[in-house]
Amino acid sequence: MPEKDRFMRVLFVFISMMLVVPGVFAMSLEGCGAGTCADCHSITKTEVEQLLGGIVDKVNSVEFAEVPGMWVAEVEKDQKKLPVYIDFSKQYLVSGNVIRLNDKENVTRQRSVRMNSVDVSKIPLADALLLGKPAAKTKVIVFTDPECPYCRKLHEELKEVVRRNPEVAFLIKLFPLKMHPNAYDISKSIVCNNSMEYLELSFAGKPVPAPNCEIPVVDQTIALAGELGIRSTPTLVLPDGRVIPGYRKAEAILTIIGENLLQAGN
Repeated sequence: MPEKDRFMRVLFVFISMMLVVPGVFAMSLEGCGAGTCADCHSITKTEVEQLLGGIVDKVNSVEFAEVPGMWVAEVEKDQKKLPVYIDFSKQYLVSGNVIRLNDKENVTRQRSVRMNSVDVSKIPLADALLLGKPAAKTKVIVFTDPECPYCRKLHEELKEVVRRNPEVAFLIKLFPLKMHPNAYDISKSIVCNNSMEYLELSFAGKPVPAPNCEIPVVDQTIALAGELGIRSTPTLVLPDGRVIPGYRKAEAILTIIGENLLQAGN
């Protein structure tokens, strides 16, 4: 959908809300008397959970939104974090793009990126397998499971990305899931030997030698993934910390990386 059409749809939603709940917006425009909105309006995370019922899987937090007369809640749905807006009457929920008129900035997208980002500096990379040039300008972290079918498919797409753009490289972290019974030992063997060959053997359905060392790295990666909210494989982590779960084709990955660099000003 063209950007102009998206903007007009968002504008229509808010005009409609102003017509339906004029009292709420009137209060917000008047500034809630001499005090602040917090003096007149409040909501708790528990209230948000009750209001949303089964619409979302989890409510993480709620605060006053940049949009007057509304709160913004960080919620989770299908393992993805997103912002939703609740008006001061606690009768209306808005989910979608909110555009700031003075600079046409998509504030919802900004929040969503922040919510679904991690601190890259917390991810140790000494054990990561390198796919691409060591000196590549852009390095993307990949959490993968050696028995995951979609990880296998993604691995081939990552090779294609590197072929098309040698300035992109991937740092592969082994993150075995409990649903794959052999993945843990295979991951340990791959890490013990720092072996891309072993990873590709596993992806090809061929036997991988048993682990020949005892190291805590795989357990540490499993624990770290839990702390970062990474629950599935494959998962990409972009240089700015943005988390991209799931399989993507090479062209889509290149587009995502290009947009990320553009936002970063590179």
